[in-house]
Amino acid sequence: MSHALKTDFYQLTMMYAYFAADMGGEVTFEYFVRKLPRRRRFMIYAGLQQAVEYLQGLGFNGDQIDFLRQTPTFATVGDAQTRERFFEWLRQFKFTGTVRAAAEGTAFFPNEPMLQVTGDLLQCQLIETYLLSIMNYQTLVATKAARVRLAAGDRTLIDFGTRRAHGPGAGVLAARGAFVGGFNGTSNVEAAFEMGIPPVGTAAHAYTMAFEQEEAAFAHYLKTFPETTTLLIDTYDTIRGAHRAAALGKGVKGVRLDSGDLGALAVSVRKILDDAGLPDARIVASNDLNELKIKALVGAGAPIDVYGVGTELVTSRDDPTLSGVYKLVEKEVDGQRMPAMKLASSKPSYPGRKDFHRGYDAQGRLCAGILTQHGEAPEAVAGVTRTEQMLQTVLEGGKAVGARPSLSDIQANTLANLEMLPQTLRALDGALEDHPIGFHVSPRTHKLIQECRARYKAG
Repeated sequence: MSHALKTDFYQLTMMYAYFAADMGGEVTFEYFVRKLPRRRRFMIYAGLQQAVEYLQGLGFNGDQIDFLRQTPTFATVGDAQTRERFFEWLRQFKFTGTVRAAAEGTAFFPNEPMLQVTGDLLQCQLIETYLLSIMNYQTLVATKAARVRLAAGDRTLIDFGTRRAHGPGAGVLAARGAFVGGFNGTSNVEAAFEMGIPPVGTAAHAYTMAFEQEEAAFAHYLKTFPETTTLLIDTYDTIRGAHRAAALGKGVKGVRLDSGDLGALAVSVRKILDDAGLPDARIVASNDLNELKIKALVGAGAPIDVYGVGTELVTSRDDPTLSGVYKLVEKEVDGQRMPAMKLASSKPSYPGRKDFHRGYDAQGRLCAGILTQHGEAPEAVAGVTRTEQMLQTVLEGGKAVGARPSLSDIQANTLANLEMLPQTLRALDGALEDHPIGFHVSPRTHKLIQECRARYKAG
């Protein structure tokens, strides 16, 4: 299936304008986030693998080109010969650029480039909308999931959010983003099938209600799934449900609470299970949970082993948008590379094709981001004892470079990054300033900023 039209229409009109002006020189765009979402002290980069797969498979089919021909804009634009040459160019289209990116699971902060695309102007323009959509959403969910992981400690976390996601496709991507952020499994079967995320499910209230007696529903479910049974016990009365589940004996692997005072109920249910000789039966909790509610439950000592998180995760309800942007930073003019930047006072960007370095202190804690021009060595920064170049080539000439990390490897990178965060950044309450760690811009970059301002002012 071609994804070429999953873009904003103005990407195509700009492409045609470039084509008509014979402006096919090399450019560089970079993806970064302007500011932290509310309450966030870091972000977790996600969505790179889908971005790479999109670029490798990008192309236009005949039906898509025929559709564009018939739109009022393209039916009348320019002269017929230029139009036909443009549509033939689309027919042959494939992405041949170079992509450098940070690894998925990287903790990052505002204005730090996580992805850089260098290639033909028309190609790099077309892909903006899809890249932003795929990376902004997964980064948003992965960041939320990482906060939940920090709250939950080593307790099991399951994504229950598909039914509250903004469409079935979003549910699959949310399951991936949640796993990147540190979750253990998902209720989304498609995500499990496509990505290898462990599938997890219990039964709904409707299952219990379909039987005349709660005991019969529980007994039949245990007989049907003797190795994995977790019983939903709050359809009618939670405490009575707990007693009925416990009476079935050691085959019951767990019970689920989905309403009421989860902390108090968990204490009561734990005692019922223990008294029945079921100390290994796990308690699963759900019901509009988020990182702050889980933090409170954990802090109160609630005996909950597994948390199912849905709506708050897949919608990032407390701040459901991410200000990720994809900006032109370098262009070719008369065969020469020229830095480019946006000068709007509230939305500036840093010019030039850049490298991005992470700085670590003597304890191995993340303490700085260092922005340099491509090939420029980072200057010494106080407190930084080690630096790491974050942008690595993943596509060159449109072809993959290096091995593709597994989703488990990506999750491991997230967890390692969380461990490297200073304790102040691991806190869940309240936001910090937009640059919660040191952010350093190289002298060459500052010089390019002045050159760009002077050039645009003179123009």
